[in-house]
Amino acid sequence: MENAEKVQPSSIRKSGYHHGDLRAGLIEATRQLVEEKGPDGFSVSDACRLAGVSTAAPYKHFKDKTEMLVATVMQGMARHRENMLAALDGIPEGTPARVTALGEEYVNFALREPGIFQLKFGGYTDRLEDPSLREAGEGTFTIVLREVAACLGETDITPEVRRRGFVLWGFVHGLSFLLADPKLTEMGGEFELKPMLEDVSRRVLKD
Repeated sequence: MENAEKVQPSSIRKSGYHHGDLRAGLIEATRQLVEEKGPDGFSVSDACRLAGVSTAAPYKHFKDKTEMLVATVMQGMARHRENMLAALDGIPEGTPARVTALGEEYVNFALREPGIFQLKFGGYTDRLEDPSLREAGEGTFTIVLREVAACLGETDITPEVRRRGFVLWGFVHGLSFLLADPKLTEMGGEFELKPMLEDVSRRVLKD
């Protein structure tokens, strides 16, 4: 399987920030550093240096480092949701193909933005302790649950819908971590992602 193309660092304008885009510039700097150095390698001073602003600048918009990381994760999750919804375009409603498309986008996001993925799921959410992250995560999971419900002919998110949705999430979540490590990926031999996800979707959604 070919890894999804990683997000390329975008250029950050290093001078002349307006008040409104200083926050966006610092979030983008944080994102780039998290992707380059990992969540543990991020520092506020590095973000300021990359954005070309003083070390006092972040505190006009963020209370501390944690708030900068939370804002960066929230934007990453928003991109993730948008990509998941876009992946459903043109696929007939109530079909396992839609669930497969969501799973494929989940894995691809983890490979495109491994730093953000690790920041969200690598134990950092406990340290960030922001309820908005959990709320956003539940909103993303709801997208999956609605598709599962449609496949099962349900109009509501029943306990059975939630159970099957959790099984599907568990599979793609674990697979994402495995594929992020080349040594672990080799243990699975040669395979194509989409057919694997199609097979799992059919099995889990089968009546």
